[in-house]
Amino acid sequence: MPKDKKPKKSDSSSDSGPDDKEPPSKKPKSNASVSKKQDDEEPSWPLENKRFVKVREFRGKVFVDIREYYEADGEMKPGKKGISLSTSQWQKLKNIISEVDDAVKEKC
Repeated sequence: MPKDKKPKKSDSSSDSGPDDKEPPSKKPKSNASVSKKQDDEEPSWPLENKRFVKVREFRGKVFVDIREYYEADGEMKPGKKGISLSTSQWQKLKNIISEVDDAVKEKC
């Protein structure tokens, strides 16, 4: 008799935000010249160790995405480790930066 399988719980402590996949295009892919230019058009800033800050659009909403990338087939692809902040969360983070900075200085 087959056992009931329970879904595995994620052991990752990071919030991966929305799926790492680009949302499906609303335009039908009628020719082979459709390329993955969306990733090239996103503003991007490198941090370190294959981590980047990007401004992305997902399902019509803008996010500030701080994510770790990995290399596969000679291409950098977004991983699950990271966080996507909504614009309101980004504004709140910007407002407390000096407080966070002071706390970091106290710890160092």
